[in-house]
Amino acid sequence: MSEGKFVQANGLEIYYRETGKGQPLILLHGATDTHQLWDPFIPDLSQSYRVITPDSRGHGRTNNPQGNLSYSLMADDLADFIRVLSLDRPYIFGYSDGGQIALEMGMRYADLPGALVVGGAWYRFSKEYQDSLSAAGFVGPGEINFQVYESFTPADWRERMKSDHPSPVENYPVNLLQNLAELFWTPLKYKPEDFMKIIAPTMILVGEKDEMVPVQESREMANLIPGAELVIIPGATHTRVITSDGAFLELIKSFFSAVTSSTIT
Repeated sequence: MSEGKFVQANGLEIYYRETGKGQPLILLHGATDTHQLWDPFIPDLSQSYRVITPDSRGHGRTNNPQGNLSYSLMADDLADFIRVLSLDRPYIFGYSDGGQIALEMGMRYADLPGALVVGGAWYRFSKEYQDSLSAAGFVGPGEINFQVYESFTPADWRERMKSDHPSPVENYPVNLLQNLAELFWTPLKYKPEDFMKIIAPTMILVGEKDEMVPVQESREMANLIPGAELVIIPGATHTRVITSDGAFLELIKSFFSAVTSSTIT
């Protein structure tokens, strides 16, 4: 695995790793994750792509001087990151919060991505979405029910998060979770015309049993994006799409390969 680097973009010190050569492929992790989420899949993907795995704002080793999070702001981060590294129409795959960032990229920076895979992303403030947040302990804007949250996390979750997300901010694990609770409970308020701004070839990826994003919502999203493809992973919940068996891997490789072939021809 390659050593990481820092680059200044959009007022941040963004930490990232890159491995391989060829068409740039940016992988965007979800909330509380880091670039390490993608480590099991890089040996495969780096055979065909220049794989770039940044830590999102406030995650991993990337700082967050403003102290708040929004998907539009993180899309701004990514857009400047792409420009600073002089990446030519990179492919982007984001999952969960990473999927939201990828979606925002397509809407707000339509000319930057060469292709998009938007995984586990939502656009409605649905009952399923709100119920899933509450069940995970994110009970309201900036509010965490730690009794609920800690019922399904390892006993040493604070130590793990401090290790994964080193920060000088006191009690940063709690600070990050509160920022995420604010982010999660802020309605996105997308309009149909926002989706129609997306011009990059796009795949919408969702687990068949995703608790946060009903398949029908993903289907509606795909129908709103010109030419978008919907792929449903059988039996997968929200957290089981990105798993060690790599079921998603062949799907995204096939999609990106098709995009490359259509571009060449």
